[in-house]
Amino acid sequence: MKAVIQRVSSASVSIDGNVHDTIRNGLLVLLGVSKTDTMVNAEKMAKKIIDLRIFEDENGLMNLSVKNIDGGILVISQFTICANTDKSGNRPSFSDAMEPVQANELFEHTVKLMRDYYVNDRIKTGIFAAMMDIELVNKGPVTIIMDK
Repeated sequence: MKAVIQRVSSASVSIDGNVHDTIRNGLLVLLGVSKTDTMVNAEKMAKKIIDLRIFEDENGLMNLSVKNIDGGILVISQFTICANTDKSGNRPSFSDAMEPVQANELFEHTVKLMRDYYVNDRIKTGIFAAMMDIELVNKGPVTIIMDK
C-alpha cells in the first residue's frame, strides 16, 4: 500500500459536481493498493496514518497526531499512486495496482480499521473508482509519502 498524506486546513471530494464529503483540520489521504498488499499491510497503514505525528504542539514541534487534535481524515482511493515510471517510455504502467474488486475490498477494510481505531464519524471517503474532484488547503505545506 502506498499513501500520500497531506496535512490540511480543509479538504473535500466532489462527484458529478456535487460535494460528497468534506473535512476541516486534519488529513487528506490518497491511498493506492498494490497487487502484493494484504490485510496485514492494511492494519499497519491504518494505525500508522492515525498515529502519525505531523501536527504542531504548543512549542511549534510536530508532536501531535490527527487523533490528538481531534481532526478529520478524508481517504480517497487512488490506484495511480501505484504507477511504475521506471520504463524507458513516458506512459506510466499500472500493472502493479491490484485488480479493482480486490482493491476495493482492501481499501474498505483499511477504512474500517481506521474507523475502529479512531472515531467513526471523523473518517470520510470518496467513492471507489468514481471520477472525483479533490479540493484541499495544504497546511504547512506538509506532505508525507508512506509505503507499507
